[in-house]
Amino acid sequence: MTVYEDFQRATLFFDAKDYAGASRILAPIVAEHGENRAAVELLGRAYFHSAQLGRAEETFRRLVDLDPSNGWAYEALARTLERRSRPDEARGFRKLAAAMGVDPAPGTEVAVTAADLA
Repeated sequence: MTVYEDFQRATLFFDAKDYAGASRILAPIVAEHGENRAAVELLGRAYFHSAQLGRAEETFRRLVDLDPSNGWAYEALARTLERRSRPDEARGFRKLAAAMGVDPAPGTEVAVTAADLA
């Protein structure tokens, strides 16, 4: 199978809500092609939804490094940190996401002031 075919198969697993299965397919793809943002994002989402939160955090941090203007990546990292009981650390990432125009997850709204952006 080609990398593209493996990615498509992982997407099918993800869509079928087999997040652990999707992550098993995606992890080697990301290990070999770590600059592929789509694969990194889908892997992070698969880890998040399968409660592999340490791996999700690491993967979303990688996505932020690859694409620092991706507000969604900051929001995903914030949600992961909150699920890991680290709300203070999550707050900064959520504010960055909000400043980039990303709507926060329901129930996680954060007020962003001008001082936060300075």
